[in-house]
Amino acid sequence: MQSLAMIENWPVPTAAAAVVTSDGTLLGTHGPTAHRFPLASVTKPLAAYAALVAYEEGAVELDEPAGPEGSTVRHLLAHTSGLAFDEHRTTAAPGTRRLYSNAGFEVLGDHIAKATEIPFPEYVRQAVLEPLGMTATTLDGSPAKDGVSTVDDLVRFAAEVQAPRLLDPRTVLEAQTVVHPGLKGVLPGYGHQNPNDWGLGFEIRDSKSPHWTGLSSSPATFGHFGQSGTFLWIDPAAGAACVALADRAFGPWAAEVWPPFTDAVLAELADAR
Repeated sequence: MQSLAMIENWPVPTAAAAVVTSDGTLLGTHGPTAHRFPLASVTKPLAAYAALVAYEEGAVELDEPAGPEGSTVRHLLAHTSGLAFDEHRTTAAPGTRRLYSNAGFEVLGDHIAKATEIPFPEYVRQAVLEPLGMTATTLDGSPAKDGVSTVDDLVRFAAEVQAPRLLDPRTVLEAQTVVHPGLKGVLPGYGHQNPNDWGLGFEIRDSKSPHWTGLSSSPATFGHFGQSGTFLWIDPAAGAACVALADRAFGPWAAEVWPPFTDAVLAELADAR
């Protein structure tokens, strides 16, 4: 795909990207796809997927208590537990505001580790990474932000989410459906959004503006971006997913180059139909 070459013009030391379709076809790659990049918050979808495996295995229930009083596993996955961004303190009642929370994912990891009697990084490895052949991916530390991976491995994950084998497709559909619709909140790096829609571990584009995806991205687009200069989106309307990893911290440069890059990828996908 010619559009992927746009990463050559990004003001970053290293970048790599790929597009994979809903049937698992790798349409194109560009850059060092085996290079290991810190994922920052692109770690969260991997952690969420492991949490959903734990749910399907019967180790946890989505609506069982977890985190602050009144909060559940579902609240933690959807950033509605009321926990603060990076502190283990409660700033709102569960289900009343969309408070993006690294602390919430850390509480989630601890909850699943206790339920399964397996350290959460090891559970992620057994539940998600190993079955998908993601041998270059590690999660040592916070389930919110300490993953390290490659474009090659994240393509495997993006293919799985589009055509699930590890989870029931109905569970994945629930993960990409808005939890607690209508809640306002701040999307880090992009300001206040009303509504600030989120699924189970995946951010949902809907009508957010500004946003890190493209102007032509469908409202159904879901995924995540990371403060380390990384993103993964899946656009069901386009029938494809895109992974782009870089080694420069998110900032104005990313807000400037990511949306036109995504629009170019989507245009090329549309032309190929």
